[in-house]
Amino acid sequence: MASVFPVIFILAIVLGLMACGYLFVPKGPQQTTIRTAIMLTLASCYLMWMVTYMAQLHPLITPYRSTKGGESL
Repeated sequence: MASVFPVIFILAIVLGLMACGYLFVPKGPQQTTIRTAIMLTLASCYLMWMVTYMAQLHPLITPYRSTKGGESL
């Protein structure tokens, strides 16, 4: 069974990248827009990765093998 450590590890990386994006965006009239775009992009990518990862770990429907044409194992 897989652990929760990859999810937390990737979250820490994404939070670090968000902090860097917040701190190192150059000053200017579009600073808030750039910060928001960077943070929303990172958050969306993380959420998509996490949902995909969790769906593979805990599928809603368990796979089954159908026997067609009288085949048996």
